[in-house]
Amino acid sequence: MLPTYSLINVCCVALNSNQEFQMNMFDLSGKVAIVTGCNTGLGQGMALGLAKAGANIVGIGHQPAPETQEQVEALGCKFHYITANLMAQDKLEAIVAEAVEVMGQVDILINNAGIIRREDILEFSEENWDDVININQKTLFFLSQSVAKQFVKQGNGGKIINIASMLSFQGGIRVPSYTASKSAVMGLTRALATELAEHKINVNAIAPGYMATDNTEALRADEARNAAILERIPANRWGLPSDLEGPAVFLASSASDYINGYTIAVDGGWLAR
Repeated sequence: MLPTYSLINVCCVALNSNQEFQMNMFDLSGKVAIVTGCNTGLGQGMALGLAKAGANIVGIGHQPAPETQEQVEALGCKFHYITANLMAQDKLEAIVAEAVEVMGQVDILINNAGIIRREDILEFSEENWDDVININQKTLFFLSQSVAKQFVKQGNGGKIINIASMLSFQGGIRVPSYTASKSAVMGLTRALATELAEHKINVNAIAPGYMATDNTEALRADEARNAAILERIPANRWGLPSDLEGPAVFLASSASDYINGYTIAVDGGWLAR
């Protein structure tokens, strides 16, 4: 029989090895992630989360992202930004090609970029319908398709993370095109996962709850609306971009290899209420 101290040492070594193994499951060192709309808010939060796990970041959007670049590079990771109008689907393959040319590969895609238009249903314009559906739904699909082709070419699989919404589950008010597009995100996540699984590509989605970003500034400034929203959230606070870091890393890492076609709500308990 081993002395007591020897048993303790053996247990400690086993525990440390197990912890190291568990942490390695979330390690993204050497991976390359494309993140659309990462200049501020949720996209920035997820990009930083992936960088903290070791991933290099390719940002895409119509506005520069100097703050995100500075923070990613401060973490010791590479950052490359591609300025692009994501409404133009004919440029998507060129975007992916540039990412590969600069970084050598692509392993992760986060489809975060999106827009919302508010107008009463009886007055809702065709322009407000088409613009939202175009970027939130059509661009998401065709960028996923372009990145999936690159994954297949590389032969190592990959991870696609779509950004859904509470309005993937609910109807909303004065946002019919946004609700339609985010409901489609859930459906497309399932459809993409079903067909791409044979290529070792995982496709999942994150549905953020009410988050403290520029898009919700007016809501938070309205005392009555702010109080009503907080009353519905069991966590009793608005979400932060940093709240998406963990879920994004999880879905981008090998820890989620057997999860496919699922939408995770990160909502402080909003849907459970």
